[in-house]
Amino acid sequence: MADANTLTLTLSTGGDVVIKLRPDLAPGHVERIASLANEGFYDGVVFHRVIPGFMAQGGDPTGTGMGGSKQPDLKAEFSSQPHVRGTCSMARSSSPNSANSQFFICLDNASFLDNQYTVWGEVESGMEHVDALPTGEPVRNPGSIVKASVA
Repeated sequence: MADANTLTLTLSTGGDVVIKLRPDLAPGHVERIASLANEGFYDGVVFHRVIPGFMAQGGDPTGTGMGGSKQPDLKAEFSSQPHVRGTCSMARSSSPNSANSQFFICLDNASFLDNQYTVWGEVESGMEHVDALPTGEPVRNPGSIVKASVA
């Protein structure tokens, strides 16, 4: 049943980003991402922070980088899985156990994040649609997730 471990993000930049979920690394975070995707939480949510050569961050319903879901914050599930291009990891505040709904996709290698952020997936296809997201901090006319679904 490998399909249950696939998240598809249809982006406003014109295509699908297929992400292999990694419950072996972060079961709690994968469960959160999947349940939020299935309830439509991410549909229409923007990538509010996109830094070329670093990462694209989204998952905040307010679009400000300050919001999250109504669910409680998650306990960190750090691993030695490297933050390389295509890695999907949770955003958080300075507190290690503050991840909620926001996540980022690495646009390039970011090894300085290793063991400090929870890796929950890796892009299998469609990285060109992530690369095409408008950039900025904040992004003036941000790209968005049209639809998020777990197969």
